[in-house]
Amino acid sequence: MYDLAVRDDTLRLLASGLSIGEASRQTGVSTNTIRRWRDSPVSDSPLIRTCARCASRPQTPAPADSYIHLLGLYLGDGHIVACPKGVYLLSIYCDDRWPGLIEEAAITMAQVMPTSVISRRHRNGCTEVKSLSKHWPHLFPQHGPGKKHDRPIVLEPWQREIVSAHPGRFVRGLIHSDGWRGTNRVRRALPSGVRWYEYPRYHFKNESPDILALCGEALDLLGVAWRFNNRNELSVARREAVELLDLHVGPKY
Repeated sequence: MYDLAVRDDTLRLLASGLSIGEASRQTGVSTNTIRRWRDSPVSDSPLIRTCARCASRPQTPAPADSYIHLLGLYLGDGHIVACPKGVYLLSIYCDDRWPGLIEEAAITMAQVMPTSVISRRHRNGCTEVKSLSKHWPHLFPQHGPGKKHDRPIVLEPWQREIVSAHPGRFVRGLIHSDGWRGTNRVRRALPSGVRWYEYPRYHFKNESPDILALCGEALDLLGVAWRFNNRNELSVARREAVELLDLHVGPKY
């Protein structure tokens, strides 16, 4: 007899895309037992609770605030790649200058897909936070062939409901992945001489007009004033708007 922890660990491996033989080699559980667990899962099995969208009555991914934060990270600077055996790899690329954001991305990914192992791979100047699962396209139906800015990016109605409930978390994911908070310096020529003014501002840059529009819509929900300062970049620069956005996004760390 195996305890529930062994069963759950084994079924998580299957849910992540491993074969029965591979799961058997990693856990020491016989292939016949694994096959029985797979074919006759109990109600709390990881194979059942791994994806809210796969249920007979699809549910909203939980926790909703973590999910919508991860959606922002994915739309900003992430991608999903098809792997063998129907498994998909979700990768979020994080700048090594911000170790706190790397840790937050890993925690958020684990909260959304607790049955999958979260791993990291160091690359040139950045860290790839990644997770394998058969269910990432179900949670992120914006996945598709090619680059995101070469195809329409449209949220499903259930995703829009989550954005409406947690716009700050969505914007946090977008800006922490593909935006920044910095200081703008402006030169003014006055009768008394040249003066320089400094003020903080946020930028979000993305080649997809659809993703830029989604960011703008979420900022509107927060009551944050913004404008386009380039065809592929929006800016939040008014003092009260920056202070309000700080409450939801805050500086990178």
